[in-house]
Amino acid sequence: AEKLGVTGVCGSGIIEVIAEMYLSGIITEDGVINGDLATRENSPVFEDGRTFSYLLRGKEPRLVITQNDVRAIQLAKAALYAGIKLLMDKLNITSVDQIGLAGAFGSFIDPKYAMVLGLVPDCDLDSIKAVGNAAGTGAQMALLNRDRRREIEETVTRIEKIETALEKKFQDHFVNAMAF
Repeated sequence: AEKLGVTGVCGSGIIEVIAEMYLSGIITEDGVINGDLATRENSPVFEDGRTFSYLLRGKEPRLVITQNDVRAIQLAKAALYAGIKLLMDKLNITSVDQIGLAGAFGSFIDPKYAMVLGLVPDCDLDSIKAVGNAAGTGAQMALLNRDRRREIEETVTRIEKIETALEKKFQDHFVNAMAF
């Protein structure tokens, strides 16, 4: 079997790369790769059509962070943040004490970078924790423990569904969350 080596950047890795690019001034607050940097000698920023890209790894296979990559992260983080803010509005709260990052993606995100990019609302950095496979753990609890199953069945009856696409405030929060 042929070894491929590095072929791309994983989800949690792209969060770290984009956050570091932002912290070092390569990406502006608006999420634009700073084209002025392309004029510097040996700069990893280069013109790429009508936008600019960042050369993360020059050896083959090359790894490039494009303006489209940055925009995709911006859109995803804005949607996540807007959803959280909408829930906070619905509960009439202005701050959170604790944040749990669930799933495989959440388990590998560095809380510092989640905060830097605005993936999550501001709170004490030590209060952001990876909670692992929360859905799988819940399913195991329901399957293995009757009391937990009854508790889950009762809890489900109190769930209020929120259609984010229909919520005016979601759009406002989304637009406000686009900036890093």
